[in-house]
Amino acid sequence: MSWLEALVLGIIQGLTEFLPVSSSGHLELAKFILGDTSLPEESMLMTVVLHAATALSTIVVFRKDIVEIFMGLFQFKWNEQTKFSVKIVISMIPAAFVGVFFNEEIESLFGGRLMLVGSMLILTAVLLLLADRAKTTEKGVGNWHALIIGISQAIAIMPGISRSGATISTSVLLGIDRSKAARFSFLMVVPLILGAMAKDLMSGEINYESTQMLPLIVGFIAAFATGIAACTWMIALVKKAKLSWFALYCFIVGIVAIVYTFAA
Repeated sequence: MSWLEALVLGIIQGLTEFLPVSSSGHLELAKFILGDTSLPEESMLMTVVLHAATALSTIVVFRKDIVEIFMGLFQFKWNEQTKFSVKIVISMIPAAFVGVFFNEEIESLFGGRLMLVGSMLILTAVLLLLADRAKTTEKGVGNWHALIIGISQAIAIMPGISRSGATISTSVLLGIDRSKAARFSFLMVVPLILGAMAKDLMSGEINYESTQMLPLIVGFIAAFATGIAACTWMIALVKKAKLSWFALYCFIVGIVAIVYTFAA
């Protein structure tokens, strides 16, 4: 993989991890368009690096919230920070369950399945339209809300379904305040990303000896920088209920992917 291809993939990952247009779906489309012929080990390492970059960008954007949560936890009391952390753990259960017991089935969904990616992008568009038309409330995230949002996140493992789009839309449709929905959606994924990264790094399937460092560094910087910008922008858009343009975009890209599949 060249540094230019890494730059493109990094920008795509940074933007689509936070904007509701599916990072996994767009990375699949990008690899298909770029004719990615890299070895599986190299491709996996690049994926780990890009996810590390977007996880770090989330931590940077929500650094005050994260510090507040940890300070509350170390008080060892049943306070708001502890309750929030429990909700994060609850939200992780469905995706962790799917990742542990259905890992091979999930991996089989990736690898140029443009028909599936296109169909799931259209589903994402429908979710965004429904969320955009939902009533604005000031309700917070409850334990049952966290579980339902977690199930939505688990389903969004499929390529083409936006994780942020699915979790934020589900939250808003459950009547949760838009700002709180965006905050919970972005913070809930950080432990899962870190866990998935650790799993991949310890899997023994990555060949570090033949790895070129320049593409990894370029990809990381691109994903980190665009991730910070996209995360900040997305928070503002959710508050203003301005998701319909992303719904239109997902619908168009989804249709193009499906049409291309039939034409190929």
